[in-house]
Amino acid sequence: MNKITVSDKFALFDEEWTPKVIAESNGQLVKLAKGSGELVWHSHENEDELFLVFKGQLTIRLKDRDVVLGPGEMFVVPKRVEHCPLAEPDTHFMMIEPASTQHTGSHQTEVTVAADEQEWI
Repeated sequence: MNKITVSDKFALFDEEWTPKVIAESNGQLVKLAKGSGELVWHSHENEDELFLVFKGQLTIRLKDRDVVLGPGEMFVVPKRVEHCPLAEPDTHFMMIEPASTQHTGSHQTEVTVAADEQEWI
């Protein structure tokens, strides 16, 4: 059990839309990611997904509205709700989700990182 400094963890990587795992608690993974531009429309059949922004602006596009998040703001996408993250350049954010959550749900693309291939940092 060691203290985690989130800003130090963000400094360890530059890849975008590539979740990095920093902790686990009760079957939930705490992941960090950086992004710019759009990821992909997807949903998670059995898992909610929490987004918390540390730097920049992250828009969670939903079919009926856009949820715009700035630093210190968070949003939970309920399971089965189709969404598409859209980030301003150099946006840093955290996701908290069950370990079973697939990166882009059942929608596989060239940027999809399988759950068992997501790196711990």
